[in-house]
Amino acid sequence: MSERTPRHRATTEAPASRTPTASVEAAETVLRRERDSTVTLVAGLTRDFDGFVEAAELVATDDEHDPEGHTIAFERQQVAALLRDARSHLDAVDVAIARLAAGTYGTCERCGGPVGDARLVARPAARTCVACAW
Repeated sequence: MSERTPRHRATTEAPASRTPTASVEAAETVLRRERDSTVTLVAGLTRDFDGFVEAAELVATDDEHDPEGHTIAFERQQVAALLRDARSHLDAVDVAIARLAAGTYGTCERCGGPVGDARLVARPAARTCVACAW
């Protein structure tokens, strides 16, 4: 009778960083670039949103019945949604940078397993592995 070894052993130890030093530097570069581009995006969307608000205050128009296209309110809300998403992404990138500094970047927050290189390439701020993301 052969003895079976368990496929997954539970441990109470904190997982060691799964990211090699060279990969830490590469991940930091990617995350810093992602953060910089997201900050630029947030600034641009904020300017756009402020422009819609200012335009609505300066002009007394009945844009709800404009046959030429979208209403100012629709455009403003569309930019507001994009701005909300960009700010949320910026928060996620900041958390990823903090995880990198703490040595937990690349480790799934739910199961403790590896997030996976392919997932981190596609989503550098990912906090969970593919299995736990569902």
